[in-house]
Amino acid sequence: MASSNAAMVIAFDNDAAADSQTPGERQQALRMVEALLFAAAEPLSADDLAGRLPQGSDIAGLLRDLHETYADRGVNLMQVAGRWSFRTAADLSFLLSRDAVEQKRLSRAALETLAIIAYHQPVTRAEIEEIRGVATSRGTLDMLLETGWVRMRGRRKTPGRPVTYGTTEGFLSHFGLDTVADLPGVEELKGAGLLDSRVPANFSVPEPYGRDALTADEDPLDDDDTGADLAEAEAEKA
Repeated sequence: MASSNAAMVIAFDNDAAADSQTPGERQQALRMVEALLFAAAEPLSADDLAGRLPQGSDIAGLLRDLHETYADRGVNLMQVAGRWSFRTAADLSFLLSRDAVEQKRLSRAALETLAIIAYHQPVTRAEIEEIRGVATSRGTLDMLLETGWVRMRGRRKTPGRPVTYGTTEGFLSHFGLDTVADLPGVEELKGAGLLDSRVPANFSVPEPYGRDALTADEDPLDDDDTGADLAEAEAEKA
């Protein structure tokens, strides 16, 4: 998978225990981490790696070394959603374009809705419509749920108990983000040409809520809730 073009700053754990391995043991551990990451079907967390390496291995240090080693290679070691994987270097992604499977393009309404959910989560359908200024169809939310980028978080503690929506690890992985805090701010959006440079002085981009835990004004989803039932109920309330 090609890595994101967005600049990423990867933070390594500076509090990790000092590496007590000999140079030979450390080199072997480095090879083991490299092999595990190459062979894994899904990205691995530091804990996943620690469970397969000799006790006392400096996981953070090993990942840092591999990240630096592969920084200028055809594949890069990337941290996405708190997990690690090798990805094609962003500047070489064009080489794989012929093999890419054609994907269904999201409509403008779906992209706008996805952006609102990402920046304003947890957010209800009514709140999405208020921000967009137009009604949001059931099909738009269904499409986003099908992509695996959006999930139903819970129910707002307000009359009618509307469903709240948020993003998933799949969203972070697809867009090359470690957390939603890595979403671009005003200056980044201006620099990318996605925001008019003459925005009002009081304009700001909200700070996304990226934690899985429900907020104080959310209840858990009911045990008998399903995606289809919720979508139908939301549509009936519209």
